[in-house]
Amino acid sequence: MPAPLPPAQPSTSSRNNGNNKNGTSVRELNYVTANRFYVEIQSNITACFTECQGLGVTIKAEKHYEGGVNDQQRIFLGQAEFTDVTLKRGITNDLVFWDWISKILSDVGRNKGNNLPKKERRNINILVFNPAGETMQCWTLIGAVPVAWKSASLNADSNTVAIEELTLSYEGLQVDKSRTGGSSISGGRDSLGYFA
Repeated sequence: MPAPLPPAQPSTSSRNNGNNKNGTSVRELNYVTANRFYVEIQSNITACFTECQGLGVTIKAEKHYEGGVNDQQRIFLGQAEFTDVTLKRGITNDLVFWDWISKILSDVGRNKGNNLPKKERRNINILVFNPAGETMQCWTLIGAVPVAWKSASLNADSNTVAIEELTLSYEGLQVDKSRTGGSSISGGRDSLGYFA
């Protein structure tokens, strides 16, 4: 368990009008704790999630060495790879997870000439709050689609909350200080191949 944060001190910026002795601008940082988050699906905050794990991006890098240049290397950046996100929550009578993945399952392995609905992609917002309840950051998973759903193991001797999991793959990540997206993507891709 991480050490608790020290008590809040008056900000440097409020004591000297935003400048320190060197004349550079100083601003107070407002930290968040890992237990203050909500997940928005279909533009609504959906249930209370106990865990959100796996959010991240890795950019592939190739290293090349030039003959005669012994003190440096060249790095060429490749494609970004986004890790799958797993959401966990206590099982309730809200079937939003199952309804979404059942739409995906209904069209798997079928012919393209049928009238079944398209695989529904959504923009998912993960909202992180500070202790005052203000939104500090909004992480939007762009073009998210469920790739796995897992229910809890049931045991007559257990008295813990049954947890269900939904794993999402997504095409892009947007980080902002306010809410954006969070809804079904009905317009499809733009001319460059991106979801709006």
